[in-house]
Amino acid sequence: MFSNDKGVPVVMAKCVSLFCGVLTPLLLLIVGHSVGFADNPGQSFLALEFQEIRGYVSTEARLFPEQQAFPGQSRHEISMAAEPEYYIEWENYTSLTVTPFARVDSADSRRTHVDMREFLLRIVPGNWTLAAGLGKVFWGVTESKHLIDIVNQTDIIESLNGEDKFGQPMVNLSFTYDWGFVDMFVMPYFRERLFPSRSGRLRGSVLVDASQARFSSGAGRWHPDFAVRYSNSVGGWDIGVSHFYGTNREPTLNSLGLSADGTVVLVPEYELVNQSSIDLQYTIGAWLWKLESLFRQGQKNALGTEQNFYSFIGGFEYNVFGAFKTNSDLGLLIEYMRDSRLNKSTDLLQHDVFTGIRWTLNDEPGTQALIGVLQDLRESTRQFFVEASRRINDRMRASVELQISSSIESGDILSDLRDDDFLGVEIAYYY
Repeated sequence: MFSNDKGVPVVMAKCVSLFCGVLTPLLLLIVGHSVGFADNPGQSFLALEFQEIRGYVSTEARLFPEQQAFPGQSRHEISMAAEPEYYIEWENYTSLTVTPFARVDSADSRRTHVDMREFLLRIVPGNWTLAAGLGKVFWGVTESKHLIDIVNQTDIIESLNGEDKFGQPMVNLSFTYDWGFVDMFVMPYFRERLFPSRSGRLRGSVLVDASQARFSSGAGRWHPDFAVRYSNSVGGWDIGVSHFYGTNREPTLNSLGLSADGTVVLVPEYELVNQSSIDLQYTIGAWLWKLESLFRQGQKNALGTEQNFYSFIGGFEYNVFGAFKTNSDLGLLIEYMRDSRLNKSTDLLQHDVFTGIRWTLNDEPGTQALIGVLQDLRESTRQFFVEASRRINDRMRASVELQISSSIESGDILSDLRDDDFLGVEIAYYY
């Protein structure tokens, strides 16, 4: 990722340097011991068992029907992206995954960015796993929002749906027992959030200047973060219990500053937080019941005051298999979300209901669609979206994304996005 728009991938260089200079020798020492290198000095250090290169390149076009809300914005943008993945596996289940990502965008200079999504060396000597480098971890079960997912920084200039993440420098130690899985994480470096530039859409009226970021910790980006998680599947239950301590991935945007050219900007603040969370999914027949809940300490609210709070998302997905006497499957999703801070919340979803339909045709092109509506229960704000995709051939896939907002009131946190309805079309080639 480009740091402060200087065109030099400073963060990536530091992360890779950390991995190569500190973590790799440690892992190779352990690997060498596990494969008997010390006892067989004449043999190859590691025998290659499998390697693979795969990934995609894509072209995306976005059309914004409404005139730009702020000067310099465009009603359309075209971009190209690539995400290759190199996977190599040696004997004794030792593997390395390298996944760089890059996008070039015609309108938003910040959306033109590079990131290392993964650079992760993993060894599995027995019932435990050690992984180190840049990795991606996902926590959660719900559809409308990934509430408890806090390990990786969200790449919001890719999409606001929270699906895209930056690679996180980490050491991850995992244990497998009869009674479940235990994961422990040490994260030595923090990845900041990127924000749209002046010419970008889907942004607020006041630009965010990431170069002036403030941190609660005197160590800044180098404050070590820690996390632990227990997960298990028992009967129809999938259970996860987690705790995180470290720099919050979501910045507070309450402070104003001046940019180099004298423009008023928002200055992101990153607090140290404790977050305890639980995620549950219960499967019974055609029903999936889901819950994500957290309690967080140390974060400031929308008024700039530190406030402990709880938040949860709960709901269900009901699936109709062979809907309408066809091969297609139809899923009905309903989720309710609440943030105890309500109008003081920094979250876009504070007291909302999500209703959606997931349609999977089970045809040869793999056609699928998700249609949903988010309704604010305190105000009239409503968001409508469609995500659909279909294979063109064995290598190519077409995707469509539609996002429409309506009845947004002037005081709503989404008010700056009222003119940012858009239609996006992407063609991706997989190899």
